[in-house]
Amino acid sequence: MTPHLKLGLFLAACAAAHPAIAQQTPQEQSPWLVRLRAVHIAPADKSEPIGGTGPADLITVTTRNIAEIDVSYFFTPNIAAEVIFGARQKHAMYLGSERVGSFKHLAPTVLVQYHFRPTATLRPYLGLGINHTRISNVDLLGGAGSVEDDSTGPALQAGLDIQLDRNWFLNLDVKKLWIRSDVFVGGARVSHVRVDPTLWGVGVGYRF
Repeated sequence: MTPHLKLGLFLAACAAAHPAIAQQTPQEQSPWLVRLRAVHIAPADKSEPIGGTGPADLITVTTRNIAEIDVSYFFTPNIAAEVIFGARQKHAMYLGSERVGSFKHLAPTVLVQYHFRPTATLRPYLGLGINHTRISNVDLLGGAGSVEDDSTGPALQAGLDIQLDRNWFLNLDVKKLWIRSDVFVGGARVSHVRVDPTLWGVGVGYRF
């Protein structure tokens, strides 16, 4: 038996013994990746009061824990687009330490991602995109106040996919969204609220 034939038989045996490893390359996988995350929304709580500068004039927004689902499509092993979906969320609003109302928001986000070292078990990525937030069901000061109903801003993302087997991944993810809105009382603008939340997420992903 020639050395080349022995080498060929050895490589074939390795591939048969480790089919998952032999088929790991992203080029051979489906371009679709779906992730489910548990996400902690932490608003920046920065506002610009009109007519005052004391702490009692600052409007703050409560944190939330939510479930999030996203769908990614890989155009190449390195470049992907991600669309993030989530249910409409309700946040309480405070003026100083006093609860003054609540609102709901929905913030669909689209990101373009760059994935590093796509054949490695650890797959870090960065994302840049845009979010368009719709604000609804505003209850502020017993109906005396209102909030601007939409906001469009940039989104930044950094994350890590940890490959568990051929299809499954553990995912760690952090995003920064820019969400801003004006607050009106009696038709007059009284504050410019910068929600600008950071979203900390952990979850699982499935590559088809």
